[in-house]
Amino acid sequence: MTSTIGMTENELVQSCLKNDRLAQKNLYDKYKKAMYSLAYRVTGDYEAANDVLQDAFVKVFRGLPKFRAESTLGAWIKTIVVRTAYSYLRKEKVFLEDIDNLTNPPRVDWGHYLDTEYLEKAILSLPEGYRMVFVLVEIEGYTHKDVAKLLGISEGTSKSQLFYSKKKLRQILKNR
Repeated sequence: MTSTIGMTENELVQSCLKNDRLAQKNLYDKYKKAMYSLAYRVTGDYEAANDVLQDAFVKVFRGLPKFRAESTLGAWIKTIVVRTAYSYLRKEKVFLEDIDNLTNPPRVDWGHYLDTEYLEKAILSLPEGYRMVFVLVEIEGYTHKDVAKLLGISEGTSKSQLFYSKKKLRQILKNR
């Protein structure tokens, strides 16, 4: 095992590919918090997020030889976490609702100041399909095209899910 301090992303990946356990641990430690947070936002459940995180990192280490560095390592891992979370939800019999295609959902004005904890709880109370699209588009910055590809849905469904998630959030926050 070699020291991974000061390694570039590529050097860290190469060390992981050589089964350097310290490098693998460092790679996991570097991304675990952000990826757990993403898994939790998508699943809305602490235990599910732990399961997703564990499964996703198994996929990361198995798939590392195929990593082509066309994006950052973090972006590649994020994609694996999202897909793993989506698969987890589908196994739990959670399916996205197929709502009418909306080409341009209106922007929602959230109005007054919201505290972070309350907003996080409101987002977590959304139905899984709404929550997943909301998190991917509004929090993680994915485009509807990317979300459609990641989740295997149409862009119109992604847009409608976002529209209805914002509408539902507005209702939740008005009742505050």
